[in-house]
Amino acid sequence: MFASPVIYPTTLVPERWRWVLALNPMTGIIEGFRAALFGTKQIEWNLLAISAAITLLLFVCSAFAFKRMEKTFADVI
Repeated sequence: MFASPVIYPTTLVPERWRWVLALNPMTGIIEGFRAALFGTKQIEWNLLAISAAITLLLFVCSAFAFKRMEKTFADVI
């Protein structure tokens, strides 16, 4: 919860550390909802793009890992 900006806006994080916060895929989604619901600022499309890219990268890596372990996966569980 503290790694995602749920209880605080990203503006509280110093500018030089916001790129670390942007690595969390939920940051763009939460900030987008915050901007849409409260209307206090514009939607930060770069955060949404980073979130989408990281999510897609994690999905592709997970699909390859699952495909590699698929034959023995059911035996382990």
